[in-house]
Amino acid sequence: MKDMRKVSVTVNGKSYAREVETRLLLSDFIRHELELTGTHVGCEHGVCGACTILLEGRTARSCLMLAVQVDGANITTVEGIAPSEKELHPLQQAFMDNHGLQCGYCTPGMLTTLIEFLQDNPDPTEHEVRVAISGNLCRCTGYQGIVDAALDAAKRLQGGKRA
Repeated sequence: MKDMRKVSVTVNGKSYAREVETRLLLSDFIRHELELTGTHVGCEHGVCGACTILLEGRTARSCLMLAVQVDGANITTVEGIAPSEKELHPLQQAFMDNHGLQCGYCTPGMLTTLIEFLQDNPDPTEHEVRVAISGNLCRCTGYQGIVDAALDAAKRLQGGKRA
């Protein structure tokens, strides 16, 4: 017999309630139960950062958590970053403008990581950006476009012009 629990959570501003197995990973809950497939699963060990989400505004590896652990929580996935369907978040726009993505697999985790980082550090140095994303693996870009995008987004978020 499966051990089931009810989980109520707010994801990207929308409330959800589901009955899930107690062993269901949060990443699988987000992807398969809620059908929000922007959160990627890479290593399933918390090493690659592809599954990073914002849990109560702070980054968390969704592959290392169980869905039942977030009962009552507020989560933001990559789908919830943009202010509207017609407008990108300044960080998303900076990623586009600075070639901060290639295959896109790491992008959701990079974006959520950098959202928190830029909130905590609105005027970062290149070194600080590199340290902030050091827990997110990217096999395609060589990171320079991601770093450039983060620095550009910091300026945009401060109301400045694009770097």
